[in-house]
Amino acid sequence: MNNKRNTLQRQLILNAVQELNIHATAEQVFAHVAKQHPAISKATVYRNLSQMAQSGMLLDIGNFAGAAHYDHNLHNHYHFMCESCRRIFDVEADFSDMYDRLGNIDGFDVVSHNLSFNGTCRKCKSQVLLQT
Repeated sequence: MNNKRNTLQRQLILNAVQELNIHATAEQVFAHVAKQHPAISKATVYRNLSQMAQSGMLLDIGNFAGAAHYDHNLHNHYHFMCESCRRIFDVEADFSDMYDRLGNIDGFDVVSHNLSFNGTCRKCKSQVLLQT
């Protein structure tokens, strides 16, 4: 495979994740890239997203509503998914003491973690209150 083409494709996909800024799925990334570059295939998008997550260029934040979601925000943070609107929000919190606790209590050597919360976001909660 031509490395320049692969680099261009990766950059297009990375740009799409950043521009969407919504913890995008592969389908959302593909739709975004295909608007300007219709020759790109879904397989290329899926493969590159997976490779970028494995290499640390993106975070695979896990499956929400049946699809893997990707995040360009690489600093330590967590996620909240609203069960009403299905949006995913960044959560800034510090659970770093859990690493020590897991190591001290259970003997685990933690190298990474993924923590997410589910519930109702502020906007959806206020809409429910307005309807009652």
